[in-house]
Amino acid sequence: MRSLKKYVPALLVLIMFIISGCRGDIPVYHISEDIDFSYYRRVAVVPFDNLTNDKYADEIVRQVVVSELLASGLVDVVFPGEVKNAITELGIKSVSTLTTSQIKALCNNLKTEALIVGAVEEYGEVKMGNISAPQVTLSLMMADANTGSIVWSITKTRGGASFMARHFGAKHETLSETVLMLVRESIRTLYRQ
Repeated sequence: MRSLKKYVPALLVLIMFIISGCRGDIPVYHISEDIDFSYYRRVAVVPFDNLTNDKYADEIVRQVVVSELLASGLVDVVFPGEVKNAITELGIKSVSTLTTSQIKALCNNLKTEALIVGAVEEYGEVKMGNISAPQVTLSLMMADANTGSIVWSITKTRGGASFMARHFGAKHETLSETVLMLVRESIRTLYRQ
């Protein structure tokens, strides 16, 4: 019995390390309480801002957002080429700084109830000691076509080496898997309204 008491503190410390390595990220998001999301049947996803060093991060993530929105069954999504043409037709220079009138005009042109805008803030590998792991940070917002106001927004990060990868050499997600899971988790917040 005495020899067992020696191992209890070490066992408790080990359990604390495992639990702390298994915690999940809680996304920071906003959903307007006075909005009926069943109204939004068709949306357009405008080109994202790319705040990373990866030249194509914005387009890679945007394509996943379009695919996951369609897969969710929540909304229909305008084809990205149509969105680009409408932006050009309306003479919009930057989708980063859309005004309320530009949001309304773009939605009217594309016959949508909302626009989804976003920014890829982090995309690539991060180093944790001697381990590299993918990490992606994404911000998404949905603007209403009638008011131009933001009705949904989320900022979320996914990636980095897990406890098991850092301490036991377990395999971590690929960059593609990280992007897919990040976008999927972000879109799931739309289900919770």
